[in-house]
Amino acid sequence: MTITGLAEPFLRAQLESLGLAVEYVRAEGDTLYRRGDDGRELPVLDLVGGFGATILGHNHPEILALAQELLSARVPVHAQFSLHPYAETVARRLNEILHRDTGDPGPYTAVFANSGAEAVEAAVKHAELDRGLKAAELLARIDEETDRARRAVRDGAVLSAAARRLADGGDFESLAAALTAANRARAEEPPVLLALTGGFHGKLVGSVQLTHNPVVREPFRALAAPCRFVPAEDPAALAAAIAEEHRTALGLTVSDGTVDLAEHRLPRLCALVLEPVQGEGGVRPLTAGYARELQRICAEADCPIVVDEVQSGMGRTGSFLASSAIGLRGDYYVLAKSLGGGLAKAAVMLVHHRRHRPGFELLHSSTFAKDAFSTLIAARTLDLLEADGGARYRQAAERGERILARLEGIRDDFKDVVADVRGRGLMLGLELRDQGDSTSPALRELSRAGVLGYAAAGYLLHAHALRVFPTASATTTLRIEPSVHITDPQIAQAESGLRALCDLLRTQDGDRLLAR
Repeated sequence: MTITGLAEPFLRAQLESLGLAVEYVRAEGDTLYRRGDDGRELPVLDLVGGFGATILGHNHPEILALAQELLSARVPVHAQFSLHPYAETVARRLNEILHRDTGDPGPYTAVFANSGAEAVEAAVKHAELDRGLKAAELLARIDEETDRARRAVRDGAVLSAAARRLADGGDFESLAAALTAANRARAEEPPVLLALTGGFHGKLVGSVQLTHNPVVREPFRALAAPCRFVPAEDPAALAAAIAEEHRTALGLTVSDGTVDLAEHRLPRLCALVLEPVQGEGGVRPLTAGYARELQRICAEADCPIVVDEVQSGMGRTGSFLASSAIGLRGDYYVLAKSLGGGLAKAAVMLVHHRRHRPGFELLHSSTFAKDAFSTLIAARTLDLLEADGGARYRQAAERGERILARLEGIRDDFKDVVADVRGRGLMLGLELRDQGDSTSPALRELSRAGVLGYAAAGYLLHAHALRVFPTASATTTLRIEPSVHITDPQIAQAESGLRALCDLLRTQDGDRLLAR
């Protein structure tokens, strides 16, 4: 038996069929260098940016120098269960930024992780801990109410008609037993997680349940608590979903010598998880009006909001948090990707003090999280973003506006090919029209197979030295996520390549799309 040693042979075959099976050997700024057939390095303009991880570009000189310095100094990666002053510095800095951007003084407690999906799961785990403890506290209060009512009955109080109906035997102890059984049965119902249609929050066992795309979610739906999806930009649908999941626990009150039933809201909503700009769902920003209504509805239902800023945060959309630009405040924030400066695997979950449960980090931990190397790089990344009064945020907005204007020009010139252009800052998307009815057999087949965007990426790579990818759940939308340092000549190169792609689609030249 021969062992080939290939990692993910299926994926490799897919990459080869789409012209994406290339090896990148070096990276700098917005340029990746791939190895050519003759061994030479060929520059490629990278508009994927590590799916949003390189807001400062590949191998930023200051981040690279710090990484080399830390490795030479042999800073510990594994010093678990000890003081982590560097992580505390990052947490303090993030609190300052959140206070400035949201107006909420917090504070937020930071729980560190290695990836966005892991940090999302930490947020959901914490929200469930908080929900479970609140439910237990409610049941304990109801037990106290029951004891008070028991004493009142001994002193001559009588049961109301509603209480007698619940008490099958008619006496108080039958009532107390029925009440306890009903409350515990309701409290043991699984929690309700809410997320928006089109959302993407990872592919781990828990986070994949929050990812709307059924292709990646449904094979694993039996492994964790399911999620209820509600359409984005539809406050009425969110309110209706929350109302349907409302549960009550029954307690007892004593008034004027009568023991009666009392309803208490039973905590059942674990959290609503959302992205202020849906990345893998096709680069779709939420509106300020929807954010305002969403905030109100969740506050009334005591449903915590987990704001997933893994791809949209760290200044990518022109402000540190994309959510702050639309007035959305989270009980939890999740940051990752660019937090590591494009080099370190760093992520963090931030939980507001009004929700925080002390001791959570004893229940949730990660071997490589919060180490000196990743948190020192995260701290330097924050310093670079915040330098000169947040000049890089303004730079992201300006560069994004320039690119967006070029994309809108392409859309206007190719309305038969481009369905939409959208996004904010340096998180942009160009949506191609479906080619399922194309006169080209190749385009027709690619479109119906859902890989037209990937084939377009292969064409742009080989014909125009451009690296783009479609978004995962909306594969006709090409993502544009460069660093803040993208230059005017690079923007012109991107425009030229995208125009050539649109011209090819307009002329239905499927053979040229697949030529390598």
